[in-house]
Amino acid sequence: RREPLALINLKKKNEETGEEELASRLDHCKAKATRHIFLIRHSQYHLDGRADKDRTLTPLGREQAELTGHRLASLGLKFDQIIHSSMTRATETTEIISKHLPGVKKISTDLLREGAPIEPDPPVSHWKPEAVQYYEDGARIEAAFRNFIHRADAKQEEDSYEIFVCHANVIRYIVCRALQFPPEGWLRLSLNNGSITHLVIRPNGRVALRTLGDTGFMPPDKITRT
Repeated sequence: RREPLALINLKKKNEETGEEELASRLDHCKAKATRHIFLIRHSQYHLDGRADKDRTLTPLGREQAELTGHRLASLGLKFDQIIHSSMTRATETTEIISKHLPGVKKISTDLLREGAPIEPDPPVSHWKPEAVQYYEDGARIEAAFRNFIHRADAKQEEDSYEIFVCHANVIRYIVCRALQFPPEGWLRLSLNNGSITHLVIRPNGRVALRTLGDTGFMPPDKITRT
């Protein structure tokens, strides 16, 4: 619903100026800037933690976050913000990454928490959450997609560079939705810990995937996928 025609009230069209005024109003609602979305998967964490607060980053996970932060800083981009999942492993990853990007504001959100976005097709035998999870998590993760992944606002003058630190399931679902691929295929994608996925959203709404799960900046012995 971000097409210019969806943002104006056609009933208010001036009968005297007609199409000329309509064109002017449409132009006023058109996006001008490109959004660059960097989706970062959290680093390796302790899988044996019972509660979220116990699932902290491992020593290797902290190293991975340092490498990811260094990589993002080396791109030389002016990042606008870091939005991260409120889960412990994502928050800790964000804190380490942000040390390499001083001055970039951090925002925590429950929308990006890990979950079961939609029943995968084909199904897998090793992962079968309760059906209710798809209804609860799926609605939230879809809300995250609609809230964060869209063309720039018409008022935005310059290109933006935003970082989202979250989870594999969330990123895989967002990528499928953004590229208009069947979202049921999200589980066919695989992401390493600390990896970088780069989406570009043009003013006309077109989306391009520049990198998916990039960890080429990490030494081979630092790469994990837990």
